[in-house]
Amino acid sequence: MDEINVIVGALAAGASAGVSGTATEAVKDSYQLLKTSLQRRFTGRAAALEQLAADETEPGVWQARIGQDLHDSGAVADQQILTAARELLALADPARAAQLNITVDTVNGAVGSFHAPVSFDQRTQLPPAPPAAG
Repeated sequence: MDEINVIVGALAAGASAGVSGTATEAVKDSYQLLKTSLQRRFTGRAAALEQLAADETEPGVWQARIGQDLHDSGAVADQQILTAARELLALADPARAAQLNITVDTVNGAVGSFHAPVSFDQRTQLPPAPPAAG
């Protein structure tokens, strides 16, 4: 699932849990944290802030309303927002969170099926510094 879908899915799951009355304090707190983080990103975007104030329960509606603003504001690249969205999704809708897919555009030696959490470090690895002459 790409970053925009993670964020809009989390917003929808948080709103849905609140509307249905099944939201725990952890879900409510996570939902508020995500919305507050997005509000900071949407500074100067009055229409996006107005849409964010709604408690919509459908991811597709969130996508249509604020999807472009999520991209343009840099929210999709903000690790704090993505972490908050993933945590909210895991709390409010564990079944949907389990469906998160990762799109791999470049394969750097990782081939096969992985059935457990996998982390890839894409940073450039520098060779070790030569020993100091002594």
